[in-house]
This record gives sequence, structure tokens and C-alpha cells, in this order.
Amino acid sequence: RLARALPSPNFGPRPAGSEVWLVVLHSISLPPGCYGGDAIEQLFMNRLDCSAHPYYERLRGMRVSAHFVVRRDGRLLQFVSCDERAWHAGASSWRGVDNCNDCSVGIELEGLEGEAFEAAQYRVLGGLLRAVATRYPVTDIAGHEHVAPGRKLDPGAGFDWARARAAYLGQGVTDSPSQAAPALRWAA
Repeated sequence: RLARALPSPNFGPRPAGSEVWLVVLHSISLPPGCYGGDAIEQLFMNRLDCSAHPYYERLRGMRVSAHFVVRRDGRLLQFVSCDERAWHAGASSWRGVDNCNDCSVGIELEGLEGEAFEAAQYRVLGGLLRAVATRYPVTDIAGHEHVAPGRKLDPGAGFDWARARAAYLGQGVTDSPSQAAPALRWAA
């Protein structure tokens, strides 16, 4: 599945010698709980009109991005090349490694912590995870809540980790994986 490219200016080079071995899953909706608009894209492109909604004031001046966003209907957007360092995890640590942006691909699912995600999102996420894990030496999948505990809550209780694993393995989806999915350690 091809992603629609929307190049974000919010990225940088990965540190010399770093490898992508982690995928960090997030959830995002702007304003919280509202779906389908273009505010996520505008935020990642530094074009969000912070006067358009009271919640946006807290985002003024933020420079953030993710590699991918999976919309509620399964549309896939790409903001940063996986070869580059996106600005998604912030202060973070996983398996003793700090600054998870250095070694991870960040995937945002349009949603809100505690709310359920859509079947189309799991299907697209499964294929995207297979593609990333085939291209990079990914060993781990974690949520933002796992790499920044106490600071972040996403993707949250509404995210079905077992369903995501099944989609990754190609179980119960209409598109069959082109090759066997590499074994991964899942945070939940």
C-alpha cells in the first residue's frame, strides 16, 4: 500500500551508526476526539492555525512529526523518510536506550487514548509494520506510553495489541503478506 507523501520540515539525520530497531505506536486527534480534518497534517507541516481552536494554543511553537499517520479510514500518510529521524517520541527510553527517536520509526494512529481504533487501521498498520520490519532490523514494537511512561498515555487502553499482532502476521486480513513476517517483541 502506498502512502501519500507530505514532507514535514520536522526531522533530522539519525546519529552515525544508529539502526532502526524499534517502532513506536502513537495516537493523535486534533482537537482531541475529533477525526477527519487536516489539523494533524497542518501540525506536522508547521502550518496549524493555533487560533482555530482553544486546544491548539498549547501546540503553538511545537515542532513535531512522525514517519507515518494511519487515518481512521485506513489512508496512509508519510511525513518523514524512515531513513531520517522524525520528532515523535520526545524524552523516551526503551530497553535501556534513551532518545528513542534515534532508533525508531514513529507511527501515529488517528484516535484517542481509551477509544477503539478502526478495522481499516489495524489492517493498514499490519502491512506497514511488515514493510518496515522487512526493510530495517526491527526487533521491538512499543507504545508511546511504554517509552515515555508517566508522561504519555498513547495509544492507550483502546488499542488492541493482540489485533495488531494478528494483522502484522497476516491473520484475518484480506491482503496476504508477501513474505513471512519477522519475529518481533511486542510491549503489550
